[in-house]
Amino acid sequence: MFGSQRSGAHAYAKVGVETGVMAASPHKLIAMLFDGALVALSTALVHMKAGNVAAKGKSISQAISIIDEGLRASLDQNAGGSIAVSLDSLYEYMSSRLLMGNLKNDPAMLEEVQRLLVELKQAWDGIDPAAAQKAASALGQMAAPATASAAAVSGYGNAAPRSTSTIKA
Repeated sequence: MFGSQRSGAHAYAKVGVETGVMAASPHKLIAMLFDGALVALSTALVHMKAGNVAAKGKSISQAISIIDEGLRASLDQNAGGSIAVSLDSLYEYMSSRLLMGNLKNDPAMLEEVQRLLVELKQAWDGIDPAAAQKAASALGQMAAPATASAAAVSGYGNAAPRSTSTIKA
């Protein structure tokens, strides 16, 4: 009468993804593309092993679309220079491997692309500017209370002596 529980969950997930995309930084958007491609490949492998040809093809097509229309399209070859050119070639290679893997029904080809995407995602996550800023901020916050409390305990405030060595007369 009100629709299936599955369609409700799908609608909820879609709203969650759309909200995440609208609120995401450019760096996070690329991370989301990596995640989406990896999910599509995992799904394709499950369908491939189960013999679900149509579902396998749909998942592989989704992964190819994410790679071509998301990751490749986001490259700025003017600003990125040789790295962007290399990534473009790698993404093109991945798409062709996925297409051949689909045609030959070869899970090894899909798994190869999956490994490449995991490596790229790990590298991408390692350069997250927001995470680096949070880490630097956290280090600064950890040092500040320790300095303030040491000054308060000494009774000198900011004029507390910097050294604990004693002076012999």
